Amino acid sequence: MIFEEKTIKSERIYEGKILNLRKDTVKVVNGDTSYREIVEHDGGVTLAAITPSNRMVMVKQFRKAAGKAVLEAPAGKREKGEAPIETASRELREETGYTAADMVLLTKFYSSVGYSEEIIYLYLCTGLTPGETDFDDNEALDIMEYDLGELYKMAVDGEIEDSKTIIAVLMAKAYMEKQGV
Repeated sequence: MIFEEKTIKSERIYEGKILNLRKDTVKVVNGDTSYREIVEHDGGVTLAAITPSNRMVMVKQFRKAAGKAVLEAPAGKREKGEAPIETASRELREETGYTAADMVLLTKFYSSVGYSEEIIYLYLCTGLTPGETDFDDNEALDIMEYDLGELYKMAVDGEIEDSKTIIAVLMAKAYMEKQGV
């Protein structure tokens, strides 16, 4: 049986530059009240940018939350009012220097449905043309290219730890195989 929790009260706990945090008081299945802490976020994009030689463009950067450098698919935050496809095009150019002739929405997903409203849109980017990066002032990225099959093995072997990147690799591989590439 699915029970839809009803919000009784909502309180903003924190308001930040990239996310907000609210505390909702909800009525749960047994009739009691409980609390849900919800991260409000405008969402973002993740990019499976595939070169003509079937290599996926990746970035590696230090992530404070993880306390280490992490290998990731290029990604970025949506600006207020920005369509996901616009974010995808902008982030691809800024983080990798590439522009894409073709961008296909593979899927969209919640980053962590238990506590966040953030939705990430995953685009497959092909027909890549190299260009200049335009990193944010506070970004330091290494750009790398990996064979898609190698990334798939790294994902299933637990070597890739970022969830949006794992999804990007698995979805890109499935899509490319379906296309006969």
